[in-house]
Amino acid sequence: MKADSLRARLKDAGFDFFTGVPCSLLGGIIKSLGDEYIPSVREDTALGLAAGAYLAGRKPCVLMQNSGIGYSLNVLTSLNLIYDIPVFMIISYRGYGGNDAPEHIVMGEHCVELLETVGIRTRVCAGDDIETALRDARASVDDGKPFAVFIRQETLS
Repeated sequence: MKADSLRARLKDAGFDFFTGVPCSLLGGIIKSLGDEYIPSVREDTALGLAAGAYLAGRKPCVLMQNSGIGYSLNVLTSLNLIYDIPVFMIISYRGYGGNDAPEHIVMGEHCVELLETVGIRTRVCAGDDIETALRDARASVDDGKPFAVFIRQETLS
C-alpha cells in the first residue's frame, strides 16, 4: 500500500493525532503526514502524548519500531489498559522471520507475543490485509482498547 493511501485511510477512520518515533520502514507514512505528525524522543513518551490527546477528545495513532515495545509496556499496562485509554499503534516489524540486522532478531521473535500477553490485540500485515487491520483497529479503539498493527517491510511503498 502506498503511504498516501494509508494516510487517507487513517483519516477516514477518524484518527486525527499522530506521534511516534521515526523508523525507516515508516518513513513514507511519516512524510505523508507532514505537519500532522509530532515526533517524540521515546515510544513511552509518544504513548503519553497520545493519552493526553485522547483525553482532549482526539483519536490518536502512535508510530514506532518494534524495538520500542520494551519502553512502552509499562505505559500500556499502567495507563492505557487500566484507564481504558485507547491508542492505535502502527509498529514496524523489524526482525520478522529472523531476517534483519542481529539487533532486531530477538524482539522480532517476541514482539507480537509480548503485546498479546498483556491483553493488547494485534495483527501482522504484509500487504492488502491492511484494510482488515484498520477495521479491527478502529473497532478496538472505539471500544476503549489499544490495538497494534505490525507492518512488515514490504507492506508500505
